[in-house]
Amino acid sequence: MTSPQQPQPQPQPQPAPESGGQPMPPTAGPMPPASPQPAAGQPAPQQPSPEPSTPFEQGGSPSTGEAGTMMLQAQPQPGPGPGPAKEAGTMLLQAQPPAGGHPEPRPLSAHGPGRSGNEPGTMMLTVPASQPQPQPQQAQQPPQAPAPQQQPPHPQQPPAAPNWQAAGAGYVSPIPVRPTHLGHALAAEWTKIRSVRSTMWTLGVMVALIVGIGLLTATALSGHRVGLGISYGFFSVLLGTLCIIPLGVLVISSEYGTGMIRTTMTACPSRARVLAAKAIVFFLLAFVITTLTTTLVTLALSGMLDSREPTLDEWLRCTVGAGLYVSMLGLLAMAVGSLLRHSAGAISAMFGVVLLPMLLAVFMLGSSSLQWLAKGLITYSVPNALATLYGMPFLGTGEGPQGWGPLGILTGVAAVALGAAFVVQERRDV
Repeated sequence: MTSPQQPQPQPQPQPAPESGGQPMPPTAGPMPPASPQPAAGQPAPQQPSPEPSTPFEQGGSPSTGEAGTMMLQAQPQPGPGPGPAKEAGTMLLQAQPPAGGHPEPRPLSAHGPGRSGNEPGTMMLTVPASQPQPQPQQAQQPPQAPAPQQQPPHPQQPPAAPNWQAAGAGYVSPIPVRPTHLGHALAAEWTKIRSVRSTMWTLGVMVALIVGIGLLTATALSGHRVGLGISYGFFSVLLGTLCIIPLGVLVISSEYGTGMIRTTMTACPSRARVLAAKAIVFFLLAFVITTLTTTLVTLALSGMLDSREPTLDEWLRCTVGAGLYVSMLGLLAMAVGSLLRHSAGAISAMFGVVLLPMLLAVFMLGSSSLQWLAKGLITYSVPNALATLYGMPFLGTGEGPQGWGPLGILTGVAAVALGAAFVVQERRDV
């Protein structure tokens, strides 16, 4: 329904009402309530006769109404003329029919569907009947079988929150967990030992001493006839041991000094695995570096000196044997560092073990009563054991261990010290 605009009054002749009432002026406001019915025996009050209403239209003239135009018209009193008789005061709200006409509008009572007939004051609302639109014919489809009823899906229960305190089998950690083994500890120790500057400096100095002193010895003895030329590589290796001892101590004692051992034990709670990984990595590194350098020095001495050809056993003892002996000495230094947990103290103790027996023996040789003790200290000292491995012992006698014997003795001592380090590592706090 469209809101009416300001009406333009136009007179329209209508038949005179019979009751003689005054015509109702056209108004756009609300209708007054219907007058009550007179009681029995009382004269009916005269109702004013509405005069013909002026059609209100939204644009256009009354004679040519457009589709959708609403007209508010008062129903005249019943009188002669065509059409059904309506009671006085009946108001019709009728839409302007489109050009061509439409069927008779159906009145709707404002008093509800339960009242029959039209009474004074009844509001009639009529709308134009909509013309049926032709619908396209749809192709007939064969009847389909009724679809089976689907069961409603069961509501999924929300996943329960993980119990972080319980260690039950139902908990799955979001962090990928892999079982750790010795390989992880070896990788960690290799990363640490090659990333610190002390390793590079110590091994660099050791290589420089062994190769440098070995080449100097070969150059100094190049014009002389010697018995076994490769045995003179002992002097360069003896000085190289002074570098491998501090490195073996620092491999483990430096972590105790800085407090990083707590981080190491947190990452790998197995203390035996940590100590085993340190021992394996350090021993292999020291063995490879020492064997390569001693092999280079042995080749230089064999080619530059005028001496007899060494045997296979002599070759192995001057290259692989020297590498194993130096590596075992460094492993012994690492075990001492694990027991003492102090860098300066462990290095001092190791230098005392290596050098002190030889120094004491030198002072005891002047006393006849202590010569047996002096000879014993010299025979089993580290410098004499290394010289025996090269085939040139200090005393020049067949007493004491010969050949690979000094290496076996040092291996046994290093094994005992390392076993003590494992026991102490498990029992003491970090």
